[in-house]
Amino acid sequence: MHPWKLTLRLIVQAGLWLGIMAALLFGAAGNWRWPEGWAFLAIFAAGSAVLCIWLLKRDPALLAERLKPVVQKDQPLWDRVFIIGVVIFWCVWFFLMGQDAGRWHTAAVPLWLEIVGGVMIVVGFLAIVPVFTANSFAAPVVRIQSERKQRVIANGPYRIVRHPMYAVSMLYMFGIPLLLGSAYGLIGSALIMLAMARRAVLEERTLQHDLDGYADYMTRVRYRLVPRVW
Repeated sequence: MHPWKLTLRLIVQAGLWLGIMAALLFGAAGNWRWPEGWAFLAIFAAGSAVLCIWLLKRDPALLAERLKPVVQKDQPLWDRVFIIGVVIFWCVWFFLMGQDAGRWHTAAVPLWLEIVGGVMIVVGFLAIVPVFTANSFAAPVVRIQSERKQRVIANGPYRIVRHPMYAVSMLYMFGIPLLLGSAYGLIGSALIMLAMARRAVLEERTLQHDLDGYADYMTRVRYRLVPRVW
């Protein structure tokens, strides 16, 4: 894809996604003067912009892959259902966190924990860099990228766990509700991570069957998300 087309697609998709999250959060909170909401959007927008500009220069093919639709023809049916379910759940989760922090005030989060949540999100963005550096095939959907000659990646963070992208996402998932000041949002974080853990198992079945060398890689790297745990 031509760089200017890729850049235009990036701007449109990023702007749309930020707009949706802003509408869900502030609409649910009923207050546009919500510092935590603006702090989250600022961190997310800045982190995404820096990461995408870096990818545009370093690995435009990976960026193009990550900007493709979340439902694709070569994607297994179970992953299509999973992705659609996660998108719906994500929207509901953001709306409920806005309600919790802006209207209900049923489970307040102390300021120091909100700051910890913001730091977790920033660290999450930084931790993605070595994952993308090692793996140019880190697409958001489960499919074998035969057109790009996908191969098993076993260097960088993939020497430690088999799904470092999912491991890094734990920082986001738990950092977001903390920063927004919604303790009940942590329940949604846990549910998302459980769903992603299940997806990791199903993804491995696909990779074992369709990607040469992946079964051997699994014997060399024992853990999926957390070393010495699982």
